[in-house]
Amino acid sequence: MDFNLKKLTSDAGVFFTRAVQFTEEKLGSAEKTELDAHLENLIARADCTKNWTEKIFRQTEVLLQPNPSARIEEFFYEKLDKKIPSRTTNGELLGQYMLDAAKDFGPGTPYGSTLITVGEYQSRLGGAEREFLQTSAINFLTPLRNFLEGDWRTISKERRLLENRRLDLDICKARVKKAKQAEAKAAAEPDFQETRPRNYVLSASASAAEQELRVAQTEFDRQAEVTRLLLEGISSTHVNHLRCLHEFVEAQATYYAQCHQYMQELQKELSSANSDTYPNSFASNANPSTSATCPSPVSSATLPGVSPPCLASTSTPGIAREPSGPLKIQDVQQPSTGHRKAKVLYDYDAHDTSELSLLADELITVYTVPGMDPDWLVGERGNQKGKVPVTYLELLS
Repeated sequence: MDFNLKKLTSDAGVFFTRAVQFTEEKLGSAEKTELDAHLENLIARADCTKNWTEKIFRQTEVLLQPNPSARIEEFFYEKLDKKIPSRTTNGELLGQYMLDAAKDFGPGTPYGSTLITVGEYQSRLGGAEREFLQTSAINFLTPLRNFLEGDWRTISKERRLLENRRLDLDICKARVKKAKQAEAKAAAEPDFQETRPRNYVLSASASAAEQELRVAQTEFDRQAEVTRLLLEGISSTHVNHLRCLHEFVEAQATYYAQCHQYMQELQKELSSANSDTYPNSFASNANPSTSATCPSPVSSATLPGVSPPCLASTSTPGIAREPSGPLKIQDVQQPSTGHRKAKVLYDYDAHDTSELSLLADELITVYTVPGMDPDWLVGERGNQKGKVPVTYLELLS
């Protein structure tokens, strides 16, 4: 107990001395040993890595699990080192509700059979979502969490120790400085009546302070090297996180591709099953020539990062192709008023002779004619004339 009390007293004294040194540095009344520029850059880079990794980690958690209560529950399971219970996805739950409803409505009825079909595909979508969540948690979230809770804690611990070593070094420097000043003052004003010369005592005190300074400098240099090695490991952390990011994107691409495939198959099944009852249902999938069409991304290279709008069939909202026969574009005459200039935003390839192909950034003359679909205009470029989609144009005043 006596030893522990002495140690506690000693630690309290060291803490108080460091607090005084830190306060005097903040007030500008004490000198502070600055770290070398390379180490300062490494510290700034590490702080930046930690801050952004933490933000990306938190937002990815929100993306994968929007329910905050579920996230808190998973957090406690992880801290208690227990397995997180399997949770039914919304798609799987919706699919089960549809299947149960079909049993009550009658599987043989048109509505009941359709509910069964849609419910099965909703369950598949939910299964794909479950697999995506598990893959993302393992390949992306776990490495980020390991860095924040493992590597970064070690770095923070060593940085705090380095700061303590720096404070101890500056304290020793201040002691040496005071001891030398006192020794110089005693040498300038000797007192010959003293039985033991005061400058002898001060000289011994200065020697002891210098010895403490050498020890503190050695410990500071050693800790600075340890911290530097840990901070340089941030580069390998970036490489690891880059690999995890690629895996996360791959998991997303796989998930969305599966969802797209399931929805296409579902539309085909519904179109086939309901063709007798609803002849016009899902016509866009039954007739490939009128299905949704998007220009190739290569054709829109003039506008990086901007995707041209899709031209959807009449069964979906958006730009609707005219349900009637092809417009006799050669019979259309430009009106004397109501025409204006338009700038083309994206490349567009004509799908038939009634349409006009477009090149991005060119200027054309456009106007409308009575009875024409509002999502289309008549465009003219020199002697060429044809229908053009409004969403590919920027109308100029």
